[in-house]
Amino acid sequence: MTQGERVKEVRKFKDMTMEKFGDQLGVTRTAISNIEKGYRGLTEQMLRAICREFNVSEEWLRTGEGEMSLKLSEDEEIADLVSDVLEDGKNNPFYGIILEIVRTYNELSPASQEVMKDFSKKLVENIKKED
Repeated sequence: MTQGERVKEVRKFKDMTMEKFGDQLGVTRTAISNIEKGYRGLTEQMLRAICREFNVSEEWLRTGEGEMSLKLSEDEEIADLVSDVLEDGKNNPFYGIILEIVRTYNELSPASQEVMKDFSKKLVENIKKED
């Protein structure tokens, strides 16, 4: 599989059009099309941008060796999920809910915030017990 075919695989895995994929990388749909078809090679800058933006293994994108996606820590995975929700802004129904949770939490006294933290920890522990 060529680098261009691997770029296409990343784009398809992320369920993105060439235009949306290119927008996230700061290039046109035509540029992505040319890379995927092998008319243009990946520049070092573009290769690194794809790896950074889409959590892709640089080794895999360069050579096809290993796994496509990098493993994220639990904190990185959570941050990535929240970022996806917030990136869509008001188009995502969870945006308003998350915003109100954060606003409400920030209005609480420090003592009440500690109670909420304790409650959240206990809730997570109980959920893990059920698994």
